Amino acid sequence: MRARQPDADGYVDRDGVKLAYEVFGTGSPTVLLMPTWSIIHSRFWKLQVPYLARHFRVVTFDGRGCGRSDRPVGADAYADAEFAADAMAVLDGTGTDRAVLVALSAGAVWSIQLAVGHPERVLGVVAIGPSVGLVPRHEERRRWAWDERHDTTEGWAKYNRHYWLEGDYESFLEFFFGQMFSEPHSTKQVEDCVGWGKEIEPATLVDTSLGPQSFSSSTFAERSKQVRCPVLVIHGSEDHISPHGNGVALAELTGGSLVTVGGGGHGPQARDPVLVNGLLKDFIDSVAPRARRPTWTRAFRRPKRALYLSSPIGLGHARRDVAIAQNLRALHPDLEIDWLAQHPVTTVLEGAGERIHPASADLVNESAHIESEAGEHDLHAFQAIRRMDEILVSNFMVFKDLVDQVPYDLVIGDEAWDVDYFLHENPELKRFGFAWLTDFVGWVPMPEGGPAEAALTADYNAEMLEQRARFARVRDRSIFVGDPGDVVPGRFGPGLPAIRTWTREHYDFAGYVTGFDPVGSDRRPELRSALGYPTDARVCVVTVGGSGVGESLLRRVLDAVPQVRRQAPDVRFLVVTGPRIDPRSLPRRRGVTIRGYVPDLYRHLAVCDLAVVQGGLTTCMELTANRRPFLYFPLANHFEQQVHVAYRLDRHRAGRRMEYAKADPDAVAAAIVEEIGRPVDYRTVRSDGARRAAAMLADLL
Repeated sequence: MRARQPDADGYVDRDGVKLAYEVFGTGSPTVLLMPTWSIIHSRFWKLQVPYLARHFRVVTFDGRGCGRSDRPVGADAYADAEFAADAMAVLDGTGTDRAVLVALSAGAVWSIQLAVGHPERVLGVVAIGPSVGLVPRHEERRRWAWDERHDTTEGWAKYNRHYWLEGDYESFLEFFFGQMFSEPHSTKQVEDCVGWGKEIEPATLVDTSLGPQSFSSSTFAERSKQVRCPVLVIHGSEDHISPHGNGVALAELTGGSLVTVGGGGHGPQARDPVLVNGLLKDFIDSVAPRARRPTWTRAFRRPKRALYLSSPIGLGHARRDVAIAQNLRALHPDLEIDWLAQHPVTTVLEGAGERIHPASADLVNESAHIESEAGEHDLHAFQAIRRMDEILVSNFMVFKDLVDQVPYDLVIGDEAWDVDYFLHENPELKRFGFAWLTDFVGWVPMPEGGPAEAALTADYNAEMLEQRARFARVRDRSIFVGDPGDVVPGRFGPGLPAIRTWTREHYDFAGYVTGFDPVGSDRRPELRSALGYPTDARVCVVTVGGSGVGESLLRRVLDAVPQVRRQAPDVRFLVVTGPRIDPRSLPRRRGVTIRGYVPDLYRHLAVCDLAVVQGGLTTCMELTANRRPFLYFPLANHFEQQVHVAYRLDRHRAGRRMEYAKADPDAVAAAIVEEIGRPVDYRTVRSDGARRAAAMLADLL
């Protein structure tokens, strides 16, 4: 799912070549995100578009030869002059009088052409990793002629027209983009670019490489001196594609500023998006300043403030976070708490009377992304989160804008993956107390993913371990929502630490946070009556949480209902769809009540005779705390439900695990009849987790 859809899109036809463009936002000025070499299309700006479009008007277009634009045949169609003229046509076609041009690599050449040839249309130029030929290429590239046949296909010998056309084109893409992203742990960036690179035919890529250049290096240098608009150059010191000297030279020739990304490669807009987004906004604001009237309040006149971030993937985090917040206020009555949150979490927060910060409206909905990734009771959670990268960047930038404006004393992130990750990547941004909460530690590969997924999860775990070792100061407290025994065994990956040992060394343990006191058997009849359940019926509650990934399980249970009622006529069903599944979309069955969001669902779970649920931790642990029998169906390929949650439930001797793929309606019906009302012998779940977690947070205030 894209973090932001275009507000308008279309095509510009220039000399018979259709150029696809998109427009985002309505602010001022306009920012034209230029194309680069046609090996990738304009989606390479995906981590910039949502942030910039909140502040400015943004235009992107696919360069000729890629994306949704036409692919003319012949080298002449890919001359530098053609790309520059295309950009002018897109400015005209989108009604843009003047724009700030932002370019990556080869796009810098075309941007300089526009700035010199049409200075009235260009407010400023940002050149990222400019590939402009002002200094010689790296020696390892110069060794291999592009248009000659070689007796090897290793290394830069892959950068060769014959290898593209006759050899292993995908191997070239993997090599080239591996060189583009020289930074460790760049698997997602490489994967994205390889995927985009497959969309262009090798023959077209050959044409783009043969396209006539408008300038020799000396001529380009002279033209660069004629630039009169402001220029910012951003260049990685370890750029393996275009030497850092290109950026140095371009900045000197244009009189522009140079920001060197120490240790950075050729794609900082993808690998260091927070840095690049901030540099872009500051530059654009400098060339098109707007009136500002900030107020600064002296530190001792500021109220004590906390910003709470609660994961939107499911509703369990919200209930426990509200309980923690209430306990934290008891310890600090003068504390003001803002919530940066999104649906469905906001449903719980609003019901609890919590204050949701208006900046929350700018967040991209993560639950919607998770739903878009799900199949029939199947959610590859690890890959879904990897593919959520542009959403996470966009939401972190919302967070950054907010904490830049409001001086919070404490930020609490309950599985706020974006904030935790990017604070470790940009530790200089942390100027508040930061507490991290989670109920699992460690990405775990699923068997179906094979060695490739095992390597990816190990790489993600290794990056986290390195971040924590180098920048331990980013988290003032790491809180595990559970007990030490709830941490899974095993290792983070080959050669990496044991998960349980490392977690015990680096986390404090709050115990599980239910957000309520368990209901004892003496209170259950009274509560059942208050909820309207008949005394002569047994109640089965069916619920799939708040993420919206669960409709297939609801339908499977509904298909089993007639058989259950034939064997046990007294069983009544309450089917709870949650806030993201329309109750009207489900079939009706005799003896079944279907409801949407139920604010006090935990009370229904506390008195039921059986529950049928997904494998989410919150609902399963609520049932465990209330000592209720339940069937749980972990989502296929969901590493947290399949491994972390299942391990914790086994430890508590709780629930009966079932596999959705093997449980047809007959099997589900049989299990319901067998389990309903069965006595249980679960491990006790302590009920003071919220108080303990709040005490850990209170120390930071």
